[in-house]
Amino acid sequence: MAQVEATTERVVTAKPDDVFDALADYNDTRQKLLPEHFSEYEVREGGDGEGTVVHWKLQATSKRVRDCLLDVSEPTEGELVEKDRNSSMVTTWRVTPAGEGKTRVVVSTVWNGAGGIGGFFEKTFAPKGLGRIYDVLLANLATEVEK
Repeated sequence: MAQVEATTERVVTAKPDDVFDALADYNDTRQKLLPEHFSEYEVREGGDGEGTVVHWKLQATSKRVRDCLLDVSEPTEGELVEKDRNSSMVTTWRVTPAGEGKTRVVVSTVWNGAGGIGGFFEKTFAPKGLGRIYDVLLANLATEVEK
């Protein structure tokens, strides 16, 4: 079983605090950012950063749907970590200054992939697919915070 990782980043024209606040707002803003690959979104506890428990289904491909129940933590300033209770998947959002009035957002997801030939294909294709999904989410984030 190999670890699979998908990482995507984008620089947005907004202050880091505003970008982080938008990502950490699971009650309202986060749901607006999600592309059509996400469904059944529901905040089960909290709703603002640390201590939030959120549920969604992620349809990465036509055949692959992942039922996610995520615990949100903020281990360091500018960082949100979403740990899935239903799998080994962990998504980390890092928000850092990127110059005057700009912010770099890096989203990285890791999980334990399948073994054998299936694992080879997962490690080869899943990061690209997830990267495309995160590209859309980050574009939606830019639209939201650059108002």
